[in-house]
Amino acid sequence: MTLKNDLVLRAAQGEKTERPPVWLMRQAGRFDPAYLEIRQRADLPLEALFRHPDLAAEISVLPKRFGVDAIIFFQDILTPLAPMGARFVFRPGPVLEPAVSDLSDLQNLRLFDPATELSFVSHTLKQITHTLDNELPILGFAGAPLTLAFFLVEGKSPHPNPARTLSLLRSSPQEFHKLLGKLSEMTAEYLKYQVECGVHAVQLFESAADLLTPKEYEEFALPYQQRVLAALKGHAPTILFAKDWPDIELMAKSGANVLSVGPGVDLASARRQLGDRVALQGNVDSSLLANGSLEDVEQAVTACVHAGRRHGHILNLGHGILPKTPVENVVRFIETAKSSGDVDCAASIASEMP
Repeated sequence: MTLKNDLVLRAAQGEKTERPPVWLMRQAGRFDPAYLEIRQRADLPLEALFRHPDLAAEISVLPKRFGVDAIIFFQDILTPLAPMGARFVFRPGPVLEPAVSDLSDLQNLRLFDPATELSFVSHTLKQITHTLDNELPILGFAGAPLTLAFFLVEGKSPHPNPARTLSLLRSSPQEFHKLLGKLSEMTAEYLKYQVECGVHAVQLFESAADLLTPKEYEEFALPYQQRVLAALKGHAPTILFAKDWPDIELMAKSGANVLSVGPGVDLASARRQLGDRVALQGNVDSSLLANGSLEDVEQAVTACVHAGRRHGHILNLGHGILPKTPVENVVRFIETAKSSGDVDCAASIASEMP
């Protein structure tokens, strides 16, 4: 059925839109008092909340009241690792139970049927679809293979010092590539399953990109991004997020339809450099949204929208919303984006006049 609001999907395909579509990474979560109220009411550990379709769907659609143009379903990049044999719990951050001792432990990870092992994902997405009633697109997502490998080897979040993973990656590259191959196969099937369950586009999170050298990114991250995204071709538009990664040409080689770039990348320069090869997403600084005034937020959004020119541009942050971000800043972020179409159009016309 036809979506009432397809701005995100049109922008993802590189189209010029009447205004920039807007959503925010981590928009369904910890900054939102309504989310915190659900957490308190449910009294469940986070890993159980992800597996509870009613609550996960309720949380997913909370940002709709702020006016976003897409809903990303409430889940975690580590979710599909549990049926592989690597279960993470959140206390409060992710912890692998039991932790692995070496790479050989990870060779025993098994592939699985998402429809069987992750049926709660289907139930969650069906409820979101029913609630939205074709009003907004639903976004799915997964962790990129190398990022998942970092979590597995460290047994927790790899930031800021993933010494163990980097040591194994550099000393045992062949074994590491075997692990990444298996994670790629799982991730591709998981994302295709999400599309089958109703998502309209997917984002691949390379959240460990900032921990790599350019050579390591090209050897251990890029080829597996390419495998996953190639498997999604023809199924749904794809977005690649690579945390704080400055080389947009290398990102573009992934095959993603959209590159989600951090605040360190100049959006206007990126558009000139890439032309119409890919769409762009981003890239207001999450720290500014958390700590800036309403006027700071408005100015940052306006500048970002102007740089994106409403041409293949999805307004977002450079990374996820920080926990202490004021709700009023999020509202101003979205309102400014949604009112920027006419202003940006007038500015563009004025700049083209002799």
